[in-house]
Amino acid sequence: MNYLSTRGLAPQLRFSEILLGGLASDGGLYVPEAYPRFSEAELAAMRGMNYRELAFTVLSRLIDDIPHDDLRRLIDKTYIADVYRYTNPGENAEDITPLKTLEPGLHVLALSNGPTLAFKDMAMQLLGNLFEYVLDKTHGELNILGATSGDTGSAAEYAMRGKRGIRVFMLSPVHGMTRFQQAQMYALQDANIHNLVIRGVFDQCQDIVKAVSNDLDFKTKHHIGAVNSINWARVAAQSVYYFKAYFAATHDNGQQVSFSVPSGNFGNVCAGHIARRMGLPIDKLIVATNENDVLDEFFKTGVYRPRPETKHTSSPSMDISKASNFERFVFDLAGRDAAKVRSLWTAVESGGSFDLNADGLFGRVADFGMVSGSSSHANRIDTIRTVYEVYGTMIDPHTADGLKVGLEHRQPGVPLICMETAQPAKFEDAIREALGIEPVRPAELANLEAQPQKKQVMDADVHAVKQFIVDHAG
Repeated sequence: MNYLSTRGLAPQLRFSEILLGGLASDGGLYVPEAYPRFSEAELAAMRGMNYRELAFTVLSRLIDDIPHDDLRRLIDKTYIADVYRYTNPGENAEDITPLKTLEPGLHVLALSNGPTLAFKDMAMQLLGNLFEYVLDKTHGELNILGATSGDTGSAAEYAMRGKRGIRVFMLSPVHGMTRFQQAQMYALQDANIHNLVIRGVFDQCQDIVKAVSNDLDFKTKHHIGAVNSINWARVAAQSVYYFKAYFAATHDNGQQVSFSVPSGNFGNVCAGHIARRMGLPIDKLIVATNENDVLDEFFKTGVYRPRPETKHTSSPSMDISKASNFERFVFDLAGRDAAKVRSLWTAVESGGSFDLNADGLFGRVADFGMVSGSSSHANRIDTIRTVYEVYGTMIDPHTADGLKVGLEHRQPGVPLICMETAQPAKFEDAIREALGIEPVRPAELANLEAQPQKKQVMDADVHAVKQFIVDHAG
């Protein structure tokens, strides 16, 4: 399996060669040269598999340069109840991603049982083990540079803390994240973890990461890697739980399901797109945004128009105005025309937008099952309250966005699965406003915000970030 860039000018590489990096050398994102596709017989055989077996079956089709025995060992080490232990009452930790049924045909996939109580743990824990495996084989070093709007940072840091040869430099905006999210990151005292708090918004953090990744000399000299969803391995790992959810919500492979996915950077829903391309019977992929609705605007109008400003909302992990992973989807939408993608993103990166109506590409969106909607603060508070009162289930504000938009697209006879984003404990203010009660958090995280914090505040300056990496890379 070779991987190629969405912009067509970078060399094709194998999985292990793109694992540690982020952007391709031409500024594009890596995708497989072709999506492997499961047959009906193979899907039938997968139906009875547990999470570890499913992960190996799916990922071994995308990873063929790591010996299968080693890949299976890494997967078996990752997806265990000891790691995904923060279950809610009635959930089985051995299930890894339990399916919660609100009512017949309406489900929430529990993805937040990992160490940071967010869905990002599902892929990040595997990435940590994959990174360590490859670096051990090559005796290499890696300086991970990432950006977070809420949950990616802590998931990456908890996955990489103490790993040999790995240091993490995580950029986060000075405002926007909840106190719990900030404390999860800043309270870590590990020597290989560095939190850089940027005076700006997430999109500026993400722009810095891309600028450093595009400086090929600096990237090579200082062994810069990525864990944001621009990293192909992370998106690939997330595709596994779509298979798990499908089999849990259906009785046979003749059924279709729809997924509603809270969306900011498009990585999670891109994983669903990959699963669909691999043959999973998905009807609709519902892209749910908050007030930062650049993706909703595209799927309704065909115009992709990143906003000059990002709004701070009560679902902060989705406070993103430039959706990095969207490029992977547009590459497929455009028939894998790399020259077309280069042209479109040249406009975006110069501060512009693009319209896919004129050349007919927007008309093809329906072929990929993509629809969308947006949610406001009032919507998510109302949804949190309704779900608690009607179903006795407490959900976080991002999952509420997903449910609100998902229900708008719900079709009779088609199971609807909303992808959970995080546990409510991470968003106490929103829960308190909606329900008038405090969400329960794990006992070991009870006084997290009171712990000493280790962070460095700086301006949104690429050169300052580079210098910090140089000074602390060891």
